[in-house]
Amino acid sequence: MAGKSDHTHLVIKYAVVSRLVLISLILLWRSLLSPYDTSASINPSCLSSINGSDSGSNSKSGLPPVRLLRLASAIEDSIVWDSVYFVRIAQCGYEYEQTYAFLPLLPVCISLLSRTVFAPLIPFIGQRAVLGLSGYVLNNLAFVLAAFYLYRLSVIILKDSELALRASILFCLNPASIFYSSIYTESMYALCSIGGLYYLMRGSNNIATLWLALSGFARSNGVLNAGYICFQTMHRSYKAAFVRKHAGVTVLVLLSGALRSLFIIFPFIAFQAYGYYNMCVGGTSDEMRPWCKARLPLLYNYIQSRYWGVGFLKYFQVKQIPNFVLASPILSLALCTIIHYVKLWPEVFVSLGFRASSPKKELVGSSIPLGRSAGSKNVGFPSENRSDAGQGDSLRRRKPAVREENYVVQPSEDEASENSGIKPVIVVPFILHLVFMAATAFFVMHVQVSTRFLSASPPLYWFGSYVMASPCLSKRWGYIIWTYCAAYILLGSLLFSNFYPFT
Repeated sequence: MAGKSDHTHLVIKYAVVSRLVLISLILLWRSLLSPYDTSASINPSCLSSINGSDSGSNSKSGLPPVRLLRLASAIEDSIVWDSVYFVRIAQCGYEYEQTYAFLPLLPVCISLLSRTVFAPLIPFIGQRAVLGLSGYVLNNLAFVLAAFYLYRLSVIILKDSELALRASILFCLNPASIFYSSIYTESMYALCSIGGLYYLMRGSNNIATLWLALSGFARSNGVLNAGYICFQTMHRSYKAAFVRKHAGVTVLVLLSGALRSLFIIFPFIAFQAYGYYNMCVGGTSDEMRPWCKARLPLLYNYIQSRYWGVGFLKYFQVKQIPNFVLASPILSLALCTIIHYVKLWPEVFVSLGFRASSPKKELVGSSIPLGRSAGSKNVGFPSENRSDAGQGDSLRRRKPAVREENYVVQPSEDEASENSGIKPVIVVPFILHLVFMAATAFFVMHVQVSTRFLSASPPLYWFGSYVMASPCLSKRWGYIIWTYCAAYILLGSLLFSNFYPFT
C-alpha cells in the first residue's frame, strides 16, 4: 500500500497554523479598514425578561479595565452577518420566525460553553462578548478535528497517506476558510459529517449514525447524509437476499438501515416540530402564519423562500451574474470531480455499485492507486458489527472494526494480498452526494453560497490532490488550485470581516 506513513501530526499542525493565519488576517483587515455596516454592535435586550435582564451588562461589580472593554468591543463588533443570529439564539433562544432557519447545534454548544468554561469572564467583558468568544473557540477547535477526520477518512478511501495529506492540506486552506473560523455552522457540520463518514467506513455504524445525526442538527443538508446509510443498506440487503438467499437476514438488514436513516433525519424533523409548536399551536386561525395551515407545515422551507428568496431558478436573474461568477470556481471544481470519477468507473456508477468496472477502463497511469478493486467482486461497505458474521462469507471476510493503523502504518495481510486501492463502490455515494449538493447550490440556493456549501465535501479535496500529484497533468492546474484557495482566503477575510458582501 502506497504511503504507509502516518501524517496525523502534520495535518493537525497545518490546521492550527491555518486558523492562526486566518485570525491574524481578520485582525489586520479590521484594523486597517472601517466596516461597511457598523450595526453589528447593536444588541437589543432579549424579548424574554428572564434571559434579557442581564444581556447588556458588562460588569457585575464595578467598571472593567479599559483594555477589557476594548476586547469586549472587538469581539462584539466581529459578530457579523449570520453570526448575529447564532449568538442571539444562544443568548435569547428562538424569538422570531426567521431565526428558525438556523439549526440549534451551534447555538446550544455556544450557550453551554459560555455558561461553563467561560462563565467567569462574563463580569469582565459581558455576556455577548463571552458568547462570541465561545463561538470562535468552538468552531476553530471543530475545524482542527474535522481536518483530522478528513485525513483518516481519506487514508481509508485513497489507501495512500501522501494523497490523504495533500487533500487535508487543501481542506485547511479551502476557499471558504473564513466561515470555518467565524461563528457559522461550517466547522460543526464538517466535523460531524466527515467524522460520521470516517466511522462508517471503519464499520462502526452506531457511532457513525450518531455523528451523522448531529450533522443534521447543525445544518439542514445534514439529512442528506442518511443517503450513505441507505446506500450501504441497499448493498448489504442485496447480498443477504441474492447471494446468501436468507430472507430473515435481509429483513433485519433493511430494518436496521431504515432505523439508522430515520435517526439521522430525526433531529431536523424534531426541530421543525418544535417550531410548529412555538409558532402555530395555541393561536387562532386568523393569527396563524400561512405555513401553519399547509398540509405539510415545513417552517424551514417557508422561511428560506419568504425571507431569503430561495427557490428553484429564483436566482437566475441578470443582476445575479456577478454572484454566479463568484461561485464558478467551486462549481467548476465540483463538475470536474464528478466527471473524473464517473469516467474512471462508468459501469460502477451506472449500476450504483452492483456491477464492477472492466479492468480495461481503468485510468492507467493515474496517481490514485486502483489496485484490484476495479475488477474485483469484493466490493462494498464494511460489515455492520461482529454479529454480521453469520450473514455469509462475503460479510464474514470483512473485519467490522479494523484498527486504524491497518490503514495508515501497517496494512493487514488481507489488504496486502489484495494490493489494496480505491474500491469504486465506496466512492459512489460520495459522488452522488456531491452531485445533489452542487445541483441544489446552482439551481435552488443563492449561488454564491456554493463556496461554503460544498466545502465539506471530501471528493473535492481528493480530486484536487490527484490533480496536483498526477504526472499526466500540467503543474499549472495545481498552481491554479492553490491560487484560487489563497485568493478566496484573502478576499474572504477582507470582505467578510468588514461586513462587505462575500459568499
